[in-house]
Amino acid sequence: MPPACPIHDRPREGAAITADELPFSNSFAELPPAFYTRLMPTPLPAPYFIAASADAAALVGLDAQTLAQDDFLALFTGNRVAPRSQPLSAVYSGHQFGVWAGQLGDGRAILLGELPGPQGPMELQLKGAGLTPYSRMGDGRAVLRSSIREFLCSEAMAALGIPTTRALTITGSHQRVMRESVETAAVVTRMAPSFVRFGSFEHWHYRNKQDELRLLADHVIQHWYPELAGAANPYKAFLAEVTRRTAVMIAHWQAVGFMHGVMNTDNMSILGLTLDYGPFGFMEAFDAQHICNHTDQGGRYSYANQVPVGHWNCYALGNALLPLIGTPEDAEEALDVYRPAFGARLDELLHAKLGLFDTREDDGALFDATFGLLQANHADFTLFFRRLGELRLEGGPDGDAPLRDLFIDRAAFDAWAARYRARLRAEHSVDERRRAAMHRTNPKYVLRNYLAQNAIEQAQNGDYAEVRKLLAILERPFDEQPEHDTYAALPPDWAAHLEVSCSS
Repeated sequence: MPPACPIHDRPREGAAITADELPFSNSFAELPPAFYTRLMPTPLPAPYFIAASADAAALVGLDAQTLAQDDFLALFTGNRVAPRSQPLSAVYSGHQFGVWAGQLGDGRAILLGELPGPQGPMELQLKGAGLTPYSRMGDGRAVLRSSIREFLCSEAMAALGIPTTRALTITGSHQRVMRESVETAAVVTRMAPSFVRFGSFEHWHYRNKQDELRLLADHVIQHWYPELAGAANPYKAFLAEVTRRTAVMIAHWQAVGFMHGVMNTDNMSILGLTLDYGPFGFMEAFDAQHICNHTDQGGRYSYANQVPVGHWNCYALGNALLPLIGTPEDAEEALDVYRPAFGARLDELLHAKLGLFDTREDDGALFDATFGLLQANHADFTLFFRRLGELRLEGGPDGDAPLRDLFIDRAAFDAWAARYRARLRAEHSVDERRRAAMHRTNPKYVLRNYLAQNAIEQAQNGDYAEVRKLLAILERPFDEQPEHDTYAALPPDWAAHLEVSCSS
């Protein structure tokens, strides 16, 4: 991992850093020019500040309040470039909806470089900063609607403890952008230790460029997996670790009811981070076959399919790395970590969600019965697990009412609750201890589509207060926040008609 900036690159003690003083470096630019195109962002007219994440800013040693200042506003809209920045857009390829799509690349994203931070360097990337050589038929811009969704969800997922890229700030402009209708432009500054994807490796494999494939693998191992460099077969070890991280990430998605919507291999992070927030969604009325992406007519990326598709994507990566790994048997062995890694983490998460402190042989059957009950009644996913923490060991229908009322089939719920209570008694569960633990793992607040839509509509009318308010709520998803109870309620009827798609 590159060292933090030297002392002489740091701002003076007590002095406020300016945008021009940011100590950018760019380890990705160490690769040959075939991996990227150097270019400048395309300015937007009259940019304005919308919001910034204090938690994300702290990861690169910045104060979120300064990000609204003119110099940072210009920098993070693409209207100016810091002296030490080396802007570039990366090339990659990928499978989209299971079909090889050929060359893709950063069609509207420009990497400014990386900044040092207390947890290591973070790359900063402008999404929506203008045309690049990889824009294909696109205009290189992002719209306010999708940018608000990405900004809020990136930070909401981080607060939920789910591996994710981060969002530093969001800015806007009244420049018109055409999608299904005329919208306005916005730019999200997003952050990650690296934005290298599965498709970055597929690009060189399908072009039969083994030298470039090896260069990229060595670069990623050197900077982000240095502990693997000494392995007997570092490329096999690399595939195994990426596969493990991917499985763990998807276990977290399933446990919180998150659906990515576009799990193409060009949207899969080599670090096991949730990457590229497009038509995502959080499960409401539970349906394992739910499709959050209106574009996904075949349901490839439904909630239930996320698990096998994640494995399929790892196989695509393994195929790309095969020339380096050596034999199909070695690649298969590396990929075999997926199912046990996913199963172990999901089992751990489900025990926590149900407030079970020990493990019993028939717990799997209880988990299956729980999701069967949710499926049969289409109960709200987030509310069920949150209210489950309030269930008392010695209770009944009256005391269970807030939870029981989520189910159409009350008798089926009562039978399940009796079984669940029997399991709790078997480990001598204590109500208050269990409640506190469950409320630390089952969020009260998630980014429901209708909440995002409310914030978007207000922002489209020039009012950005709801974006900032929603960010503040979602940064504390496990806290009660009684003043914001309405944000944790069942969605209104009109929310059922909201649709999100790949358009942005």
